Amino acid sequence: MTHSDVLIIGAGAAGLYAAIFAGRRGRRVLVLDHADAAGKKILISGGGRCNFTNLEAEPRRFLSANPHFAISALKRHTPHDFLALVERHGIPWHEKKLGQLFCDRSAADIVTMLLAEAADADVTIRLGCRVDAVSRPDGSDGASSRGFLVETGQGRFTADSLVLATGGLSIPKMGATDFAHRVARQFGLPLVAPRPGLVPFTFAPDDLARTQDLSGIALDGAVSCNGARFREALLLTHRGLSGPSILQVSSYWREGDPVVIDLSPDRDLLAHLKDLKRGRPRAELKTVLAELLPRRFAERLLEAELPAQGVTGRPMAQMPDRELAALAGFLHAWTVRPAGTEGYRTAEVTVGGIDTAALSSRTLEAKAVPGLFAIGEAVDVTGWLGGYNFQWAWSSGHACGMAA
Repeated sequence: MTHSDVLIIGAGAAGLYAAIFAGRRGRRVLVLDHADAAGKKILISGGGRCNFTNLEAEPRRFLSANPHFAISALKRHTPHDFLALVERHGIPWHEKKLGQLFCDRSAADIVTMLLAEAADADVTIRLGCRVDAVSRPDGSDGASSRGFLVETGQGRFTADSLVLATGGLSIPKMGATDFAHRVARQFGLPLVAPRPGLVPFTFAPDDLARTQDLSGIALDGAVSCNGARFREALLLTHRGLSGPSILQVSSYWREGDPVVIDLSPDRDLLAHLKDLKRGRPRAELKTVLAELLPRRFAERLLEAELPAQGVTGRPMAQMPDRELAALAGFLHAWTVRPAGTEGYRTAEVTVGGIDTAALSSRTLEAKAVPGLFAIGEAVDVTGWLGGYNFQWAWSSGHACGMAA
């Protein structure tokens, strides 16, 4: 039976990063993962280019039942700290948009960097190692005991500190499980109910019947739900809605909530329509709509949704101001009610997880279970789309690695 100072379950972004900093402190570190390769989700991220951080990774861009929890870790290890490591390894990178940093070549550069740093820190990594059970050596799960026993398909291991870094439930085909949540419950740590985040919406059959043949049409818009608002593209799909703004707002959405989409966020439509009525009185409404929106989408609105708003397809000169106001109001607040989401199958993250109330914001250690740590996606901290969740992996991994 092998003993380590720190045993980390999960060789993903957060687990490897925690291992590096613990190893640099002279701790004997063992990382276990059931996958046959380390960092598998890193390799598929960002279209294979890995959006490895975001320069705007401020705490307000993370969701949590405790919005202040992430502040400490994010301040002590920033995007610039991680970028310095990337540059030290000579990895070429570029800023794509909105502070998003990507590898020029491949996400494999980030994995190679992490494994090199782990090797330099004398970290031991065992892959293809299924973890069967976690317990205290004396059989108790209480705070009075010290140390942990981990039983695996490759033998039994003990450690003074145990780190849960197995992520959440998103993308099960990559091996995602609820392992961290189960171990947390075993040791009495509460959970914030997990749900898929950064995920496309699906429509009910009646709504889908009106939009399914428009699949592939992209729209410019500002999407709002439960106080969150994102201005990026959205996309009609054969199942509902997707695109960056939809993925962003999905993390704030709960079942039954409406999603409001401003289809003309940069223009006062009522003023614009009144100007058109004066300047182009003979213009048909379908022509005007096709100038504002993709033509096929505009035609569908005119035939299927606008009549219910009291808007008809008359020339502009024949439209009273009340119709123009109704049209402008509809386009500034096109409201959809998703039936659900695509679920964990396509979700990029898990919202919720191990309740931050049970953890130290400085070290990520469980307050009631000394030596037990939880980091990364396993914890109830979820970032926006665009490198924020990787930054949480680095920041929480660093906080844990400096303490475990």
